[in-house]
Amino acid sequence: MGQSPINLQGMAGLSPIARETTQDMVYGQLRNSLICGGFDAGEVFKPAELSRRLSVSSMPVREALARLVSERALEAMPNRRVRVPLLDLTQMRRIGSARKLIEGELAACAIHNITNADIAKLEDLTTQYEAASDENTVALANHAFHFTIYERAESHVLIPFAESLWMQAGPYIRAASRLVAKPLDTSATRFHHAIIQALRKGNRGDLIDALHNDLSQPFDILERTDETVWGHAQNG
Repeated sequence: MGQSPINLQGMAGLSPIARETTQDMVYGQLRNSLICGGFDAGEVFKPAELSRRLSVSSMPVREALARLVSERALEAMPNRRVRVPLLDLTQMRRIGSARKLIEGELAACAIHNITNADIAKLEDLTTQYEAASDENTVALANHAFHFTIYERAESHVLIPFAESLWMQAGPYIRAASRLVAKPLDTSATRFHHAIIQALRKGNRGDLIDALHNDLSQPFDILERTDETVWGHAQNG
């Protein structure tokens, strides 16, 4: 039997081995739904019920839920249940401030790394947003738009924080969309166009202003509402 070739590069010669576990897949589905505002505030997850729905054993479900609790996207309850946190005005303001700080820094770091291909992709995603006929498509296009920019910052430190904040913001964005007459009103993309223009010109100040205005929209809606949404689960 022939021997495998000797690796003369040591650790540098090793390459990653792709391996996605069931827990990773469960986590990914829940994470993406949270980011896209797919769950209401106060919505409860029962591990057994979730296991049946996903056709997996309970262990990877519990592990994925525990991971999301550690990331503050979900919160633990008695009887092994987990829920989406209730809407809280103070917490919303903290999330909004943190998003501006972290995502603003990511955008500022990305501005000099943005290529013409990136600009073309951002324009295409904005067109998809404006042509969308359902909220899920809007959410996916919006997420892809922002993270196309953030990934150009090449910051492995800040991007996980941004992803966690998007999960925490999801229920607030979902609640805000229900308080406006036209949830799919694409006039919101005026800030996307302003972001693209600032990136094209390399204008850091205009970029941060446009980004902050874009991030503030759903939170501003909730700040103005007279609805009794704080501390209560949202009904579908």
